[in-house]
Amino acid sequence: MFQIHKLRKDWELMPTALKLGVLMEELDETRDAHLADLTGLDTAVVTRCKKLLWYPEEYQEMMLYAEPDDRVKADFFIELYSILTDRVVARAEWYSRSKLIEVFLKKYKNRLSGFKAITDFRKIKQYISIARAAGHEDEILRRLKEFIANDNMTISDLEIDTARVHRHASNLARTVFKLGKELDALNADEFAGEEDLWGELEALLNLLRIKLAQADRRVAEVSSDH
Repeated sequence: MFQIHKLRKDWELMPTALKLGVLMEELDETRDAHLADLTGLDTAVVTRCKKLLWYPEEYQEMMLYAEPDDRVKADFFIELYSILTDRVVARAEWYSRSKLIEVFLKKYKNRLSGFKAITDFRKIKQYISIARAAGHEDEILRRLKEFIANDNMTISDLEIDTARVHRHASNLARTVFKLGKELDALNADEFAGEEDLWGELEALLNLLRIKLAQADRRVAEVSSDH
């Protein structure tokens, strides 16, 4: 088995990735699980290393600088990876991997556009994903293009209102579904004397009728022996 030393520090990830890259080339092997078995590394570490190897050599070298103050953390490139490889972003006519890396490096290093932590990239990815789910790909690409060019534009400016509504609606739908399952399993006879429960359910029913009417939704009559 090809043993690669266990990671002790974050800055060791790029050297490990380079060793893994040599092994992948020699064996013509790219499967994460198989590479993990061969090297003794966790599968998650193999996945992270492969993301680092995706970057051009000049950026890999930034993770190897001797001086900690000059070195760029591997986590920066790992978090950025999900944005650079997003299928919506990658199809943009203005997409340039090198340009985007440089822009985000500048924003992150200088704390521009509201950047506070590496995990802020997850917010950007989330906004892109939510916009895609709501069918607003063109809008999020327009905002992202502006965000890249304008250091005064903040990460929160990428959130699209309709996308925010879609996210809220999805969360609410899950809550309603769970409540529905609980109510369906409820034995009405056992809880017959729980006046507080039935009072709240009656109030909820009235509220539901109001909201459904506001949304112009017709409520079908349900048989009592359901």
